[in-house]
Amino acid sequence: MIQAASKQFTAFMGHQRLASGPLAEVALAVMKASQKVAAEPIVIFDDANGRPIDLDLRGTERDVVARLPLPAANARTPADDMAVPEPRGRGRPRLGVVAREVTLLPRHWEWLGAQPGGASVALRKLVEEARRSSGDRDRGRAAREAAYHFMSTMAGNLPGFEEASRALFADDRRRFGDLVAGWPGDIRDHTVKLAFSDRVDAATA
Repeated sequence: MIQAASKQFTAFMGHQRLASGPLAEVALAVMKASQKVAAEPIVIFDDANGRPIDLDLRGTERDVVARLPLPAANARTPADDMAVPEPRGRGRPRLGVVAREVTLLPRHWEWLGAQPGGASVALRKLVEEARRSSGDRDRGRAAREAAYHFMSTMAGNLPGFEEASRALFADDRRRFGDLVAGWPGDIRDHTVKLAFSDRVDAATA
């Protein structure tokens, strides 16, 4: 299921960017544009992963918005339904903690049990430390994958695609920029945005 809350989507009509923003805004813009005579093919992309999505745009604007996926905060997954809440101690807030099965060797459990706060606290600290240490690397990898999915759909037949793909995954921004410079402007700019803007934003935040 597509999750709409606080996510950005972008629609392209041919090589031109049609709309970008929350899913409801983009869906309505696509609905109006698709009603024009001889409209070019329109593709909607989830900017989080660069993949195209399908929406049911039949009916009125109210119908279209009503059929959009639920916001992420309200969406449930099979894993959510299988999760067992962690037992709550007297006076302790739940803090959104979810219990899941973890399989470790005896020596791992012994070490965790000896940590201040016990195994659960120690595991949470380890996960948070790992997330902090690998955060930039993970964001960079996700950005490159999103850019690749988008450009595979919109630029797969454009000159330099293969070379640009190699430069993208080599994280060679200068060469990548040179290779995509001749692409249609909106496709080029959106590809660069997906590939690199997340790290620029993080560095300037």
